Amino acid sequence: MIAKETLDFLQKLQKNNNREWFTANKSLYESASNNIIALTDHLIGQLAKFDPEVAGLDPKSCVFRIYRDVRFSKDKSPYKINLGAYISPGGRKSMRPGYYFHIQPGQSFMAGGKHLPDGPECLKIRTAIAYNTAEFLKIVEKKSFLEAFGQLSGERLRSAPKGFDPEHKAIEYLKLKEFMAFTEFRDDKFVTSPEFPNLLAKLAKEMYPLIRFLRRALG
Repeated sequence: MIAKETLDFLQKLQKNNNREWFTANKSLYESASNNIIALTDHLIGQLAKFDPEVAGLDPKSCVFRIYRDVRFSKDKSPYKINLGAYISPGGRKSMRPGYYFHIQPGQSFMAGGKHLPDGPECLKIRTAIAYNTAEFLKIVEKKSFLEAFGQLSGERLRSAPKGFDPEHKAIEYLKLKEFMAFTEFRDDKFVTSPEFPNLLAKLAKEMYPLIRFLRRALG
């Protein structure tokens, strides 16, 4: 489970985002990082029960580094003020559809699917949706899926993508620029409760049919 001390560390880091403070409090970061690694390890074990492609993943390969790349950013704060992990075949560097959880005081969330696919990837996914519409709609319009995530989130094109019928039954999904299920957790008390890891695993299982569809579409 997420320790209260992990959120406390992130709150302090937000107020003291500089190398001097971080160096003096490195032990707090290491404890928070180990907490995220432990949760990731637990989730990998739970997810592998229905998604065999993530079985045996090294949790450390899934957890994101806290150090920001500030080379091309106006914000020169050296550290991220959140912790998280991407569970997918290949870990955090993988481009394959997978599951992401994000821990940040008052702004934690979980997402799953394909984030910002490039042009060829978008075409593959849209083509799969267009030719397997009934299967796709059964996944994303299932009652339990909508209760968990609502509609797929992300930006949409204003009009039908080139080569696709504007009257297609799934046109609003074909307009998507990314294909993500998303839900937020604003209550920090719940995030630090024993029930939180179980909910993440349950939500991942609900996402899995979408993730499997997207992996198959991308090949």
